[in-house]
Amino acid sequence: MDKIEQQREHFNSVAERYRTARKHENHLLLKSLIWEQFLGRHPELKKDGLVVLEAMCGFADGKKILETTLNITTNYEGFDYSDEVLETLKEEQPDLKVFHADAGAVELEKDKYEVIILLGGLHHVPHMAKEVVARLSQSIKPGGYFINLEPTNGNPLFKAVRERIYAKNSLFDEETERAFEVSELMDFFESSNMKPVDITYPGLSSYVLYYNPDAFPSLNLGGQKMVRSLFALDKLFLRNTLGRWFSFATLSLWQKAG
Repeated sequence: MDKIEQQREHFNSVAERYRTARKHENHLLLKSLIWEQFLGRHPELKKDGLVVLEAMCGFADGKKILETTLNITTNYEGFDYSDEVLETLKEEQPDLKVFHADAGAVELEKDKYEVIILLGGLHHVPHMAKEVVARLSQSIKPGGYFINLEPTNGNPLFKAVRERIYAKNSLFDEETERAFEVSELMDFFESSNMKPVDITYPGLSSYVLYYNPDAFPSLNLGGQKMVRSLFALDKLFLRNTLGRWFSFATLSLWQKAG
């Protein structure tokens, strides 16, 4: 079995667990706080009818994030390799434009999209992540944007911790997925003619406790007041060297050269 097919079967096996856990109010609040502070700094994206592609779309979280946070409508398309996820999406949102595709082979129209959003997808295809970014970037209009959220390692200790988690936690498939060093992730985009607009490091204390309740239900402690308090502390480090060092994730906005 090749790595893409193995990853597809693995995600199909955990998809409902992932979806159910991420309906918890603590997770939803943290996600809204992260995206409000990030997208709120970029009024250039606040445009009704924004032409958007969500790559490796999962349950179309990117669509909801953009439309809810920016208070806009989007001209949305999405694709994913998981047939079960797409079937669920089409049942619940029959008008949603989503299609089945492999990120490493998908054929996309050049210079079509104003925004591509990719949330936690590249670490599922680490063996071809750079090629995926290059392929997707070709379909962004000159001057358009690429939004990416990805697990990253800011220091060797956290890398070792994550690798142990991947080996022990059934939500992950250690054979096919891995997080990237921050510099490695940056290189994927810079090599694809994308320029950094905003780089943040939200994978701090609130992220550790509340962003992955599917993987770490025992860490989902306290209520919404705790979520807000920890995120207020994390905000002090979102865009600095300490944040990069201690963060388990990188959230970035890139612009294609005109």
